[in-house]
Amino acid sequence: MRVGNQAALQELAERIDQADAVVIGGGSGLSSAAGYDHYHWSPALSEALAPFREQYGFPSPLAGFYHCFSSYGEQWGYYSQYIRFMWEAPTGQPYLDLQALVADKSVFVLTTNVDQQFFRVFPQKQICAFQGDFSYCQCSQPCRDDIWENRELVKELTGCLAGVRLPEEAVPRCPDCGRVLVPWVRDDTFLEGTFWQDSLHRYHRFLRHWIMDQSDKKVLLLELGVGEMTPSIIKLPFWELTAKNENVFYACLNREASHSPEHLRGRSLYLQGDLAETLAALRQVRSIAANIK
Repeated sequence: MRVGNQAALQELAERIDQADAVVIGGGSGLSSAAGYDHYHWSPALSEALAPFREQYGFPSPLAGFYHCFSSYGEQWGYYSQYIRFMWEAPTGQPYLDLQALVADKSVFVLTTNVDQQFFRVFPQKQICAFQGDFSYCQCSQPCRDDIWENRELVKELTGCLAGVRLPEEAVPRCPDCGRVLVPWVRDDTFLEGTFWQDSLHRYHRFLRHWIMDQSDKKVLLLELGVGEMTPSIIKLPFWELTAKNENVFYACLNREASHSPEHLRGRSLYLQGDLAETLAALRQVRSIAANIK
């Protein structure tokens, strides 16, 4: 945590305290800070997926996830162990700190993360997982408007694993059409069905309630670890909401050097640093302030 960030840290703690509602925009940087870096081989995933990394030479866990395997057995060998790891992985401390920071606020989460960490600390009804989530499977066609929780499935598949492959007969298939199941994660077959639509509608209702219907309420847009890969999902909409609504304040926390948008001067802040350190420090500042009161 850089000393230069202390004033911004104090301001953000005060903004959280004053906010009537908080909208969290969570990106991959938050999971990376928790030790689950899906774009590089961090220690936790590197150890869990070591046989696959050695066999295929994947440059990152997600590169393996989107790899074009030569068989469904190979594909689901990798899927099963990647997904099982995320089911069994501890909840990252940055997520626990974040939940504690906003526990007394009305909150909604919009996230591009697919590793289920947000679902550990916030109710499902308060989350829109825009890119899907490892916790579920869908038909690859898809032939039906259904997704299935896959915790027991991936445990079962582990018992069938031979090295890095599953026997073809063990590959999970849709009970209706027989097509191979795939993780409910954004690709060219991604199911934007009832589950996804309902979560998106809840997000938009939350925004309407706190920003449009009650324009006198203070709303904090808290962007955490969002990169430049898909700015149209979180970053650009957050900028637009802030620009158009005078009681909305935008805060961006990220490891990379950047700055607040010029057109949001006075109604935004940028806090650079390790997200794990920043959220822990922010939680401490809020806790001290609450005790003083």
